Amino acid sequence: MIVRDAPSLPQLLFAIRGSIIVQTAPKILFFTLYAAAILWIDRSLLPLPQVSIAAMGIFGIALSLFLGFRNNAAYDRWWEARKLWGGMIADVRSLARELLVFLGAVPARARVLKTVAAFAHLHRGWLRQSDARAEALRADPAAADFAARRNPPDAALRQIAEVLRAEAEAGRLSDIGRRALSERLASLSLAQAGCERIASSPLPFVYSLLVLRTSYLYCALLPFALIDTAGWFAPLVAAVVAYVFFGLSAVTDELEHPFRDVINGLPLDAMCRVIEIAVAEALDEPAPEPLQPVDGVLS
Repeated sequence: MIVRDAPSLPQLLFAIRGSIIVQTAPKILFFTLYAAAILWIDRSLLPLPQVSIAAMGIFGIALSLFLGFRNNAAYDRWWEARKLWGGMIADVRSLARELLVFLGAVPARARVLKTVAAFAHLHRGWLRQSDARAEALRADPAAADFAARRNPPDAALRQIAEVLRAEAEAGRLSDIGRRALSERLASLSLAQAGCERIASSPLPFVYSLLVLRTSYLYCALLPFALIDTAGWFAPLVAAVVAYVFFGLSAVTDELEHPFRDVINGLPLDAMCRVIEIAVAEALDEPAPEPLQPVDGVLS
C-alpha cells in the first residue's frame, strides 16, 4: 500500500511509483500512434469515414458508467478486507485482556496468544498463496503442526479452542469466561471466513470482459470522430482517453484483489506485525518494531 506524505504538485504530476502509467503505457502509445495514422491517412491519402462526436460522447458516458460501477465494486472489496483485518487486530487485543481477566497470568494464556499470532501469519500466507511458515514458527514453535493442514489458520483457531477447553475442564476457566472467549474466537473465525470469501470470489468475469472490449472499441472509433474537431490534437486526445479508461481498468484490477502483494494491496505484513506487537506487550516480552514503508510502500 502506498504510504507517503502529501506530495507537492510537481511530485503528484510526475510520480511513477504507485501509479498505473507503467501498466497502461503500451496501450496509450498504441492508440496515440493509431490516431496519428488515421489522421495522416485522412489528410494525405484518402478521406476516411467520420463518426459523430455526439455519438461518441454518448458512447463514452455509457462506458464511464460501466467503469464506475466496476471500480466502486472493487473498492468495496478492498475496504471490506481492510475492515476485516482491522477487526482481527482489535479482537486479538481484546482476547489478550479477556484471557488476563478470566484466566490470569497462566501458561495457557501465553500459549493462546502465541498461537493467535501464528494464526495471523498463516492467514496472511493463505490469502496471498505464499509461504508464511517461517514467521508463524517464530511466533509459535507449534505452528508446524498447523501448516501441514489444508487450512492452517483454521487449525490454529482449533488449537486455541482445545487449550481453552482443557482449562475449563480443569476448573481454571469459568462458564462466563468460556462463553466470552468462545465469542472472541467466533469473531476471529468470522473475519477469517470473510477474507476467504473475498479472496475466492472475484468480480464476475462478464464485467471485466464487457469493460475491456468496450474500451478497446471506443478508443478504436474515437480517432474517426476527432479528424475534423481536433485536427492534429487528435493523437493527444486519444492518449488522454486511453490513459483514463485503461488506467481505471488497471486500478480496478488491483483493488479487486486486495490481498495480493502489490503496491496498492493491503499491507498484511505490517498488520501481522501489529498483532505481534500486541501479543508481545500483553506477555511483557520485548516487542518488535513496527514495519516502515520502503520507498513509500508499506507491504
